[in-house]
Amino acid sequence: MDIVVTGANGFLGRHLVHALERAGHLVLPITRSTSSVERSSYLRRADAVYHVAGVNRPERVEEFTTGNVDLTEAIATELLSYNPVPVFFASSIQATQDNPYGNSKREAEDILRLYGQRSGAPVHIYRLPNLFGKWGRPFYNSAVTTFCYQIARGEEITVTHPNHVLTLAHVDDVVASFIETLHKTESTNPDVPTHQITLFDLARMIESFEAVRMARGVPDVSDPFTKKLYSTYLSYLPKERMVTPLLMHQDVRGSFTELFKTPDRGQVSVNVAKPGITKGEHWHESKHEQFIVVSGEGVIRLRLMDQDQIISFHVSEEQLEVIEIPPGYVHHIENTGVKDLVTVMWVNEPFDASQPDTYRATVAQDAEVS
Repeated sequence: MDIVVTGANGFLGRHLVHALERAGHLVLPITRSTSSVERSSYLRRADAVYHVAGVNRPERVEEFTTGNVDLTEAIATELLSYNPVPVFFASSIQATQDNPYGNSKREAEDILRLYGQRSGAPVHIYRLPNLFGKWGRPFYNSAVTTFCYQIARGEEITVTHPNHVLTLAHVDDVVASFIETLHKTESTNPDVPTHQITLFDLARMIESFEAVRMARGVPDVSDPFTKKLYSTYLSYLPKERMVTPLLMHQDVRGSFTELFKTPDRGQVSVNVAKPGITKGEHWHESKHEQFIVVSGEGVIRLRLMDQDQIISFHVSEEQLEVIEIPPGYVHHIENTGVKDLVTVMWVNEPFDASQPDTYRATVAQDAEVS
């Protein structure tokens, strides 16, 4: 399909253009620099129109009318005269408010509803709250964008109205709804998932992300809003903060490096063993681990405490396998190759020096091997 997107280089428009192109559609972008002749040409060949352009922070109040009402009128007139196709409109929850911006959005809605009645084409009106996500412009698009940008750079943030409640929608959820509605033949007023949070809690939450990152942790992202907000925060990291040197515990045997920790899903580390080296020789009461050899070759051996039989697993970069290390098994890993043996290790809980749950014992090499 040939699809017009107005405001194609704006925050919402940019995300929408990429999603439509991924879905195989040809996007006809309309921006501030598009001439009226080119705009008319695009509208006359379109199979659908996503009207997401709008003015929300003008220098002069009159721009609400020219940017929101007059542009919508021009689009509706062109389509009604030459090409009555479905229209998707990014309105605002402020359309219910008596202010210049809300009034202009409500007028634009009325124009498009009348267009739908006269043309018979479906019109889908989205009353959107504040949007957040990657690619936003700090100090312009939203408090989320500004807070993420400042905290990611170690700047002090200012929360002037801490108890103010924001209603937020993630831009990806809006785009997904836009595309899902593309082939609906009846006019709709679709909803998108929203999240409410005070400015104070929003600021503290984003600050907590930074604290967790500095501790090489990962926040609990089982909550959908936390997951979306954390991803948004990471998208505003400056180049120099995308690299984090890790503390490598090194000796003649190799190294051990903690990669990241989670509050409820354990810890991931990278272990390097030099050729001929055996590392481990311990067991855990309740901890359990998983080992994946990603470079080199070796043998992982386990022995159930108070028993003699050894279980052996030959591991290699040639075949990635997950080896389970259950609680109660003495275990070690031996590098039997000619280069460093690199193992990614997951354990079900972050290391706690006060309760390490790690006890020295030896896997008896001369016991019966199976």
